[in-house]
Amino acid sequence: MGTHMATRHRLVYVLFALLVAAAVAASAWLSATAEGTTPNPANAALHLTQADWQVQEAPAFSAPPATQDSSTLAPHWQPVALPLALPIALLGQAGSAAAPPAARVTWLRVAVPPQPAPEGVLALYGARIKTDGTIAVYLNGRLVHRAQAQGPLWNSTRTPLWGVLDTHTSSQPVHEILLRVEHAAKTQVAVSSLWLGPEAALRGRHDLRHWLQLELPALLSAAFLAVGVFALFVWLRRRHESGYLLFFALAATSFLRSLHFYVDRPVSNDWFAWLTVNSLFWLVVTVHFFLRMVHGRPQRWLNRGVLGATLLVGVLTLPALAVLPNTAKVTPLVYALAGSMGTIVALVGGVTAWRTSREGRLVASGFVACILFGLSDWLLQNNFVSPESLYFGAYANAVTFLVFGGLMYRRYTHAISAVEELNANLADRLQAREAELEQSHQRLREVELQQTLSRERQRLMQDMHDGLGSTLISAIRSVEHGGLSDARISHILKDCLDDLKLTIDSMEPVEADLLLLLATLRFRLEPRLEGTGIQLDWQVQELPTLTWLDPSSALHILRIVQESIANILRHTRATTIRVHTARQGDAVQVVIADNGQGFDVAAALAKPGGRGLHNQQRRAQTVGGRVSWESGPQGSTFTLHLPLVRTHRCAVN
Repeated sequence: MGTHMATRHRLVYVLFALLVAAAVAASAWLSATAEGTTPNPANAALHLTQADWQVQEAPAFSAPPATQDSSTLAPHWQPVALPLALPIALLGQAGSAAAPPAARVTWLRVAVPPQPAPEGVLALYGARIKTDGTIAVYLNGRLVHRAQAQGPLWNSTRTPLWGVLDTHTSSQPVHEILLRVEHAAKTQVAVSSLWLGPEAALRGRHDLRHWLQLELPALLSAAFLAVGVFALFVWLRRRHESGYLLFFALAATSFLRSLHFYVDRPVSNDWFAWLTVNSLFWLVVTVHFFLRMVHGRPQRWLNRGVLGATLLVGVLTLPALAVLPNTAKVTPLVYALAGSMGTIVALVGGVTAWRTSREGRLVASGFVACILFGLSDWLLQNNFVSPESLYFGAYANAVTFLVFGGLMYRRYTHAISAVEELNANLADRLQAREAELEQSHQRLREVELQQTLSRERQRLMQDMHDGLGSTLISAIRSVEHGGLSDARISHILKDCLDDLKLTIDSMEPVEADLLLLLATLRFRLEPRLEGTGIQLDWQVQELPTLTWLDPSSALHILRIVQESIANILRHTRATTIRVHTARQGDAVQVVIADNGQGFDVAAALAKPGGRGLHNQQRRAQTVGGRVSWESGPQGSTFTLHLPLVRTHRCAVN
């Protein structure tokens, strides 16, 4: 397992290196393409690298006019080479006012040499125009393209200049391109070289730049946020694992921090600026706590400092308070504080994490890469490098996603491996426990079987002692004293044989079916009834099962019914016996009726010798039921009431 984890760890490093190499290669390729060092697939496209420029002061941001001729502007043109990166020192030469103006307009005039008439629609492409205001393009003095109507422009640093120019309304060839770049007084403007040619010749160049600078970073940022949302749902189910919550916070703050690079429409400046500035502090705070989770050190003094600075800046920069408004003087200071705080967090947390584990070294390496990306962006933002380079900071989200995603993936796989190992141990223990339980269960089955056999043996012995044994002993004593006739002895022996058969029948499985039990009794009684000339009318119907019907209860029911039929044979002189069943409420009934001479039920129960009726009552109570008799000149009816559900079982008296 350790080898697999080391392989995964190296894979994360390889992917990280490939990402950095791909970004550097893309930047170099785009720069070489812009300089014309790579073959141009469209020979008709014209690469414009020379221009004239001047700067005008303005009281505020304003919409560009519909027409503008360069000859009407001030004659303060200065020749420059494109790409153009204007530092603050050069912009300061444009005016000598004591207080800086509210806005400035940088004009770029590009002379277009004579060229053949283009085939198709003409397009203008530039890798970047860095400003915070409106960008307007004039062809021969007529407005043909503008990046925004009026107000601050957030995403010009990432969005390539692209305009499809309508030249069909003018018969004159393009001889001059005039660019109007509006910006704040302290904004550092930069303009890349321009390409003019057919749309088909420049579309691929623009789309690639647009994809690398906007679409791909936005896609990576959105993917990072999506995985972060997934981590949030994981944390909601596993609150004790704070790493998932920190991963979501890291993804969310990274997304908010880079959001202004991808906004392609004007937004409210004050609150959007507040969100842009403070999201950087939130990102630093999240990174700090993530590093603290990796190295496990409390670092309370750094916690207080980071949280205090973030809260203070968030309150002071609120647009509602306007203590530190979003101005060219204040915002760089706030960013300097954020950069200092981020550097301290990266150094303290990164060094501590580097000494802790491989995870710490991976995170520290990621932060070094993000710092280098941020440094390259700072150089590009401050015009120390060509404006035709890439913003590597756009890929900081990808680096962060890769590093922390790899970290969470590594922890996830560690957790999976631990769970698998635990499951394997539990399976072994469970298997051993199952074997022990099987042995115990086998022993219990053997003991239960022995106990069942013992109980059944005792029951049979008790039944034979009380019934068959008692009858045989009485018969033996009567024979010894000569008090019984042969017919009487024969009758007693037949009763003993019937009793023995009932005992054997009670051992047969009846599956809680009362009708099956009665059918067994009928099978035993019919041969005996045939010899007496009595007709048996058997009228039974389907009954619910009696779940409590066990062998002992079955024997009691058989003897109750047998006793009732025996009484009919002995005393009533009946010619017909009718047996039927019925359900009544929560009980079932077994009814035995005859057409004999009847008897006095009360007197029979009151006689001391009426043991048969009393035995029937006692046995019925034992199984939770009851018996009743009705008798008259037309015959007698015996009813056995049995409950469907027996809540208790009475003891035998």
